[in-house]
Amino acid sequence: MSKVALVTGGVRGIGLAIVDRLKADGFKVAAGYAGNEAAAKACAETHGVMIVRGNVGDFDDAARAVREVEAELGPVDVLVNNAGITRDAMLHKMTKEQWNEVIYVNLASIFNMSRQVIEGMRERGYGRIINISSINGQKGQMGQTNYSAAKAGVIGFTKALAQEVANKGITVNAVAPGYIDTEMMAAVPPNVLEKIVATIPVGRLGQGHEIAACVAFLAREDASFITGATVTVNGGQYILG
Repeated sequence: MSKVALVTGGVRGIGLAIVDRLKADGFKVAAGYAGNEAAAKACAETHGVMIVRGNVGDFDDAARAVREVEAELGPVDVLVNNAGITRDAMLHKMTKEQWNEVIYVNLASIFNMSRQVIEGMRERGYGRIINISSINGQKGQMGQTNYSAAKAGVIGFTKALAQEVANKGITVNAVAPGYIDTEMMAAVPPNVLEKIVATIPVGRLGQGHEIAACVAFLAREDASFITGATVTVNGGQYILG
């Protein structure tokens, strides 16, 4: 029987690439989204997956969204916490709202969503939780104290939960993308984009399908000895020793 995968922020960009890959790999997939109805409709029609609207930064709404997915597809076997936003500003100009929005959506959401599925995974003795972090959660980025803090927190959460559930057949891993060719990057001025690419040893932006390939590998049953890991996918832009 096909396993069930839920991908938050799954109707555009990296999330959509992950949805597409997991569906191709035989999963029954639900794509979460916050409010872009046009993108959600296109995802459902083009990719043939369930879509579920919800605010991952709100615990109760996260619970409701997971209940909807499980009612339609069955218990969630693979959770991909991909949803994220940016509200960039230098710290001396950053508002409380800009800080809180990013922390709630990018970090609190990891708890909100994982908490909904972890008990079921423990009971069934199987599960995969894959959290999308960022190169900027590893090295920091000027103008992104909120984003960098949240994405670094994702890595800490991953390491801690991995230890809690390792003996329950559940793996918890993170993927830390570098600069990926998405709609967000398309909005970057060409002269700025050129400078970014110049710092990437492979000489180009990453592609969504390359992140999706890492997620798909970690979601496999035979990736059971990999847990608590952070897989960096950044073209050599930032290499950890």
